[in-house]
Amino acid sequence: MENRRWPKRIREQGWTYDDYAALPEEVGRFEVIDGALEAMSPAPSLPHQVISRELYRHMSRCDDEYLVLYSPLDVILSPRHVLQPDLVMIHRDRLEICSVRGVEGPPDVVVEILSPSSADKDRGRKMQVYAHFGVPEYWVVDPDAAVLERYTADEGGGFRLAAAYRENQTVMSNRFPCIRFCVRDVFQAVPKFRS
Repeated sequence: MENRRWPKRIREQGWTYDDYAALPEEVGRFEVIDGALEAMSPAPSLPHQVISRELYRHMSRCDDEYLVLYSPLDVILSPRHVLQPDLVMIHRDRLEICSVRGVEGPPDVVVEILSPSSADKDRGRKMQVYAHFGVPEYWVVDPDAAVLERYTADEGGGFRLAAAYRENQTVMSNRFPCIRFCVRDVFQAVPKFRS
C-alpha cells in the first residue's frame, strides 16, 4: 500500500457541513475550519488514547449533570465550522444542541490532546474558533510536557489561561465543581510503549 501524505489543507474555502458529511469514510479524517477542509492525522497514538480514556473516566463523575462524549464526534458550530475535539461536556439542560449528526452548538467544555501534527492548530485556529462560538472552557492537554492547561472565555471574545496543572496539582474548575482529579494520575496511567 502506498504511503500517501495529504496536505494539511485540502481546499481553501467553500466547504460546508453537507459537503463534509458526504465524504466517504475511507478517505480519512477531516475537519472544516472557516470553510476550509483540513486533514487530521489518521489515528491518535496509544498514549493519546490512554490520556483520553483517563480524562473521560474523571470527567464522567459529572454524569448526573453533564453528558460527556469522546472522539470521534462532530462539533458543528456553523455550516463552515465542523471540528472533532477529543472530549466534550454538555450540560444536560442544553441537550437540545445534540442531534444524530453530532453536537450542534458550543459544548460547555472542549478538550484537545496535543499531538505533534495537531499542536499548532489546537493552540491556534481551533482555539480561536471555539472562543468565537462561545465555548466557555477549553482544555489543552500536552502529553510531552505532562501538563493540562485550562482556558476560560474572556470578555474580549477569546480565552485566557486560568490554570496550568502539573505533577501533583489538582484539576478543578469553579464552573464545574464535579471535576476534581490529580493531573499526575492521568499521565501516569500511560504505559511505556515501545517506539
